[in-house]
Amino acid sequence: MHPIARFYAKHCLIGFAAAAVFVGLLLKLNVANLWHLISTSDIGLMAVFLLWFFHGIVFAGVQTGVAVMGMAEDDDGKGGGSKAPVTRLVPVPAGKSEPHDGR
Repeated sequence: MHPIARFYAKHCLIGFAAAAVFVGLLLKLNVANLWHLISTSDIGLMAVFLLWFFHGIVFAGVQTGVAVMGMAEDDDGKGGGSKAPVTRLVPVPAGKSEPHDGR
């Protein structure tokens, strides 16, 4: 498997595992009476699956983004930019412009 695909798959699995823990905590703590709603519904398992799946998509994206941003190299200590002087533009009033000669 290509290293980039392996990297992405690994961090997606981490994100979906984190989503499973999150949904488990939501149900255990009965946030917004969620456990009661799911346990008394005839499609409760589908609701839990969808809750886990959609949270998994979000958590996997966040986990992958954090992992990619964590790969940044340290700066070499040099400042950015070229140290060129800043060009100052002088505004010209609209009615005071010079005639344009077509060049």
